Amino acid sequence: MDFRNAWHRATDEEVCCIACGETVARSDAREYDKYGDRWDRDDKSFEYLCKPCYKEHCHFDRTGLEDRLEAAGAGTVGRDAFLRRYHELADETEQTRADGR
Repeated sequence: MDFRNAWHRATDEEVCCIACGETVARSDAREYDKYGDRWDRDDKSFEYLCKPCYKEHCHFDRTGLEDRLEAAGAGTVGRDAFLRRYHELADETEQTRADGR
């Protein structure tokens, strides 16, 4: 068994893509670690992206993303309110970066 296969179970379980909601075989998905450190595997459970969504996924720095999602009301407010709040917070973050703060 090679190093990569040592990480995976023998069965090809199905996982749900967090971006599009499709259920796909684990072998047709990529791990997503919201903390950005998928190599530290101790006591973690991973979320997954299907391969098409993974290819479209933005690979930029995620610093502050979880805090911004919570501040925008992820999972607690309706879709329109969440998107409006998230957009406002993202604009504020971008302006702060542009100002060099």
